[in-house]
Amino acid sequence: MSRLTLALDVMGGDFGPRIVIPAVATALNQHSMLSFLLYGDQAIAQPYLNNLTAEQQRRITFVHTPQQISPDLPLATALRQSKGSSMRMAIEAVAEGKADGCVSGGSTAVLMALAKRLIQPLPNIDRPALTSLIPTMNGKSSVMLDLGANVEADQHQLTQFAEMGNIFAEVMLKLVFPRMALLNIGTEDNKGSQTVRDTHQALKMRNDLNYLGFIEGDKLMNHLADVIVCDGLSGNIALKTLEGAVKNVLSFFKTQEGDLCRLAKRYLLRLIFYRYYRKLKQINPDRHNGATLLGLLSVVVKSHSGAGSNAFYYAIEYALSQIENQIPQKISQGLGRFGDLA
Repeated sequence: MSRLTLALDVMGGDFGPRIVIPAVATALNQHSMLSFLLYGDQAIAQPYLNNLTAEQQRRITFVHTPQQISPDLPLATALRQSKGSSMRMAIEAVAEGKADGCVSGGSTAVLMALAKRLIQPLPNIDRPALTSLIPTMNGKSSVMLDLGANVEADQHQLTQFAEMGNIFAEVMLKLVFPRMALLNIGTEDNKGSQTVRDTHQALKMRNDLNYLGFIEGDKLMNHLADVIVCDGLSGNIALKTLEGAVKNVLSFFKTQEGDLCRLAKRYLLRLIFYRYYRKLKQINPDRHNGATLLGLLSVVVKSHSGAGSNAFYYAIEYALSQIENQIPQKISQGLGRFGDLA
């Protein structure tokens, strides 16, 4: 890996420095050419920074700011009050060329609005789309977008998401002519909203996209498509449902305190379903934490607000992978081959 610098919003998310700093330590151990710009309240972060080695601390620049963006504020108010906040300063570092990308666990809406205002979207992209790799039962991944950046999206924007997702899958998953599907409540042509049906018909006419048709929510992890396109409302609900289902099943199999009979039942079930339990562990949502605002000139990654240190580390890795693969540049170049957006 060439020398890279990431800017992190240390105060973002539910746990702030308590999970961000240990994740930074793990990333520094894994990448000798990596350094960090950290933005947050140094008084709160210092006890965790003290746990780092001297070598790790030399590769960190901590910029103190007590200002944070409350997740309870309306978007317009949060934007007005964002100056000097840890999230805004991390994004500004990217915009000013001080960092190659940034990661934050803060508010998705504020992060997207600030990133779009400070970094700007790629030419011909109306709105960035929150994009992530979701695990599948065969151990591979699918690209899914939008996952919450745009609650509503029209046919034109969904088509943009499809084209960006196609390029993202080509680069990140090393695919040729990725299979694409549109998330819907059924697979028949007459199902879904008018916007979804119109987008479906438009994508069917595209010879430059390997569009297969509709996909339903119960098939998202079956690897029937490499790219799954949807609006932010549907995508966010679907993703959180998947995450919750996997976590709940995993927690069910974990040994917990209880009477001997209950522990014996758990152990027996774990033996019976051992192969499936191992698969579920492989698709642990922590390993797929991080969604990028695809369509910006630089890499901006949103970590789950409730992520632990291990999950936040994977969000850092997700950002690094995109920077190394030059995703913004590849998206910009790749969109040219599609011509004018429909």
